[in-house]
Amino acid sequence: MTQSEQILRRRTFAIISHPDAGKTTLTEKFLLYGGAIQSAGAVKGKQSDKHAVSDWMDLEKQRGISITSSVMQFEYDGYCINILDTPGHQDFSEDTYRTLMAADSAVMVIDAAKGIEPQTRKLFKVCAMRGIPIFTFINKLDREARDPYDLLDELEKEFGIGTYAMNWPISCGINFRGVYDRKRRCIVTFDDFHGGRNRLEAVECELTDTEKIDGLIGEELRRELVDNVELLDGGGNEFDIDRVRSGKLSPVFFGSALNNFGVELFLKNFLSMTTPPLPHVTVDKTTVDPFESGFSAFVFKIQANMNKAHRDRVAFMRICSGKFERGKEYLHVQSGKTGKLSQPQQMMAQAREIVDEAYAGDIIGVFDPGVYSIGDTVCDPGMNVKYEGIMTFAPEHFAEVEQIDSMKRKQFAKGMNQIAQEGAIQIFFFPASGMERVIVGVVGMLQYDVLEYRMENEYGVKFRRSAMPHDVIRRVVSLPEKTSVKDLRLSSETKWVKDVKGADYLIFDGEWSVRYALERNEGLELCEFDDRQV
Repeated sequence: MTQSEQILRRRTFAIISHPDAGKTTLTEKFLLYGGAIQSAGAVKGKQSDKHAVSDWMDLEKQRGISITSSVMQFEYDGYCINILDTPGHQDFSEDTYRTLMAADSAVMVIDAAKGIEPQTRKLFKVCAMRGIPIFTFINKLDREARDPYDLLDELEKEFGIGTYAMNWPISCGINFRGVYDRKRRCIVTFDDFHGGRNRLEAVECELTDTEKIDGLIGEELRRELVDNVELLDGGGNEFDIDRVRSGKLSPVFFGSALNNFGVELFLKNFLSMTTPPLPHVTVDKTTVDPFESGFSAFVFKIQANMNKAHRDRVAFMRICSGKFERGKEYLHVQSGKTGKLSQPQQMMAQAREIVDEAYAGDIIGVFDPGVYSIGDTVCDPGMNVKYEGIMTFAPEHFAEVEQIDSMKRKQFAKGMNQIAQEGAIQIFFFPASGMERVIVGVVGMLQYDVLEYRMENEYGVKFRRSAMPHDVIRRVVSLPEKTSVKDLRLSSETKWVKDVKGADYLIFDGEWSVRYALERNEGLELCEFDDRQV
């Protein structure tokens, strides 16, 4: 198979949703169909205490939520699929944002009873900003649900895009009988006793075959279905694949991931409609075509201690162009150094397999000795490309963190630095102070629980945490003439700190403290927090 043929069959997409909409369950069923796993686990591990493959971290299994994004690759129906399963909880939205930068399309999972929820809204905006295709799976039809028309209308009004119902639900909850496939013009019936063990077969019949349909779903539901299909055909949006691939029209599927209903129907249609790997933009605003011969990639995620036996660090790279070859030397653009990518591997969440080659669209993990940062570019030495950096969110919560056991100073420093380099937290130092006491900034409060758990279980360190009233951070760009930061006139609660690179920051307990600093220090220039690597 040629390089172009390999790239053409790649599909790289992220799955996004609000917590508990069924995102990780849907991911598991995809893996089941692809033969990557033999049985699907539950996110909360209710059946036989089997947990979802994508939730590999122990804390995820305990809490029943996805905390960090997972990468999974498998083959299905001639496609090579790279799934990026993302955290749904808003406290981990930064990890989701970075992951979306590595995806070519997104699958948005929506709870049929709840509709669009706050986190779904935020994540959609990131997808819309990039103009990537968005596919919608409305889940949990085996439970009581909102009116399908209301759900479609909400999608269009909230997101400003068109929708096209690829199938239509036949009732919901205890009366759920299946869906009508508009493309094949057939009914797929639902059996809540198969529990995902069998693949469902469609019953092909025209809507005019009243006798056959009445035998499947009953006369009342048949009449309702006929009316709905006529209304959709006459008043709904026209299907337009170009609008789908430009993110202007979202194909909508109804089903039940937990009961494995409608999942394969969705997967087959999704793979045929979504795009192969898309071009990526460099810092000088040029685009790099994935079919270019030269290899290039960017780092979108760093994860320490995925393997408890080795305590290693893995840098996840999205390949943007060309072909990766194991043993070949590549350029790390930010450092200007060339070298081999050590232990190149492809992922199934925590499991990994060493690979000799990979292509544009693939996600590979490489051993990171501490040289990579999020947003870094790696490429063939002769390519001379540098991809746009990935924005870091400004912390919204701050706390002083102090180690308890002074004999574990090295472990404390190592743990704090490594977890900070992953991008989940930001650490700051008081000038002239050591690592025994730092300020940790996070986007969401649950990150503190993750930090505490990981520091104790991965580095053997406990710490004290004292919450701070501060919620605004600004980087110091320039100072008044002949003035140092320590000489600034600031409110009593304003803190002066430095980041790991030595840059000066001021942490404020409100916007009024920011205005106070600017008004009383003529020539002081501050900027919004953005640690973008460019």
